[in-house]
Amino acid sequence: MKQAGKQLVLVLDFGGQYKELIARRVRELNVYSEIRSGAMSADEIRALQPDGLILTGGPSSVYLPNSQLCDPRLFDLGIPVLGICYGMHLMAHTLGGVVGPGGTREYGVVRAMYHGEPRNVLMSHFDCVKTLPDGFVCTGSTDICEIAAFENAERRLYATQFHPEVTHTERGSEIIADFLFNVCGLTADYFLADIADRLCQDVRRQVGSARVLLALSGGVDSAVVAALLSKAVPGQTKCVFVDHGLMRQDEGDQIERVFGARELEFRRVNAADRFLTALAGQTDPETKRKLIGEEFIKTFIDTIPDPGEYFFAQGTIYPDVIESGFSQTGDAAVIKSHHNVGGLPEEYKRRFLGITEPLRGLFKDEVRQIGRMLGLPDALVERQPFPGPGLGIRIIGDITQEKLDILRRADAIFRAEVDTLPFAERPDQYFAVLTNLRTVGVTGDERSYGYLLALRAVQTDDFMTCKYTKLPHELLDRASQRITNEIREIGRVVYDITDKPPATLEWE
Repeated sequence: MKQAGKQLVLVLDFGGQYKELIARRVRELNVYSEIRSGAMSADEIRALQPDGLILTGGPSSVYLPNSQLCDPRLFDLGIPVLGICYGMHLMAHTLGGVVGPGGTREYGVVRAMYHGEPRNVLMSHFDCVKTLPDGFVCTGSTDICEIAAFENAERRLYATQFHPEVTHTERGSEIIADFLFNVCGLTADYFLADIADRLCQDVRRQVGSARVLLALSGGVDSAVVAALLSKAVPGQTKCVFVDHGLMRQDEGDQIERVFGARELEFRRVNAADRFLTALAGQTDPETKRKLIGEEFIKTFIDTIPDPGEYFFAQGTIYPDVIESGFSQTGDAAVIKSHHNVGGLPEEYKRRFLGITEPLRGLFKDEVRQIGRMLGLPDALVERQPFPGPGLGIRIIGDITQEKLDILRRADAIFRAEVDTLPFAERPDQYFAVLTNLRTVGVTGDERSYGYLLALRAVQTDDFMTCKYTKLPHELLDRASQRITNEIREIGRVVYDITDKPPATLEWE
């Protein structure tokens, strides 16, 4: 619900994969945004008193019988609207234009004309607007898409076929800023410092005087949750670090040093053997993720004598929710499940007082900023993201202790070499992946048959999209030589040069 005196932009979700990224771009411009279902009625929208509406992309075609449409009355509320991709099609279709299949699919970065200026934009569509609604003018085009943007300035209705919210689109943030400040007439009044205070208030309101139990992974997200809980409800938090044996080299000991010294009740549970037993022979990535999540919860529950005394806290953030297929519409596809999204089975949930996920609506960079505000050291706040299933999804195929030891050593070498770069030149994330392939090689005068190791390094500011980093060849050469010389089980090293999309950041 809109707070008195606060501005609000609603991002109406029609199942597009970039919906949270749109909301984040708005918040980056210091304007408060919320994501709501595209099925909201005009009356429900009016009741929230939003200052602007953004209609997201989606997987459907607006002209098909079962496609999700919006309430046509929302265009008559007098509220400025920006439609993106499917949102553009909705606007055209609802207001009397014609949308249909295009002659050629248009995916990836293309050259477009927008308001008379050339720029690179990200397209992801097959359908296109064939005929404009009455009163609208075309403001953008590509070689393939004749109507790539349109507007009715008098009604304050705007739309783009391309995605201004992604970094692939040149000056895309300017388009969103123009909509917020020039069309909607907003001013910047939303700041992360306010969010940190509000999150603390939300936690206090939810848990009261009850104790809180945090499943501490040692990553940035759970660390920030721990710091947040210690500020919001000091003396009421117990942290349990389940060491599943799938961490990076020496990471479990480092976590214990950092959190064991803080004013929190901390317990480390060494459960590597238990997880290896559960994962024995499993090769399917989704099965491995789910098994690791299930075993994590079981191990965690086994450490609690009386869950009924606690609220259960998790470090769930927006990207976890997105890629697990959670959507306001229920239409988003499951790309990969995350162990901390809906991870507690109902029989366990009922044993706790409740679940608290204070970071669920935030992106990684926002979480890091809040961590700094809460006094966490840069060494912890700037740690690379590490998936909940750990190295379990960076080993292709079955997981064994031998493979874990091999990957830990190789990953440490690669990260050490990348860390020789000046801080400003380092990728946002870099790691090694042990494939399930072996290749023929020569060691000395003997034939060898070692594992194929893949290295990955990416640049991203949102972890929803990324581009591979063009690391110096000299660095890659050193890393490859060190890995193959120091780890006899690895016979070949390759470098992953795939962006997201089409790939995901992790291999599994």
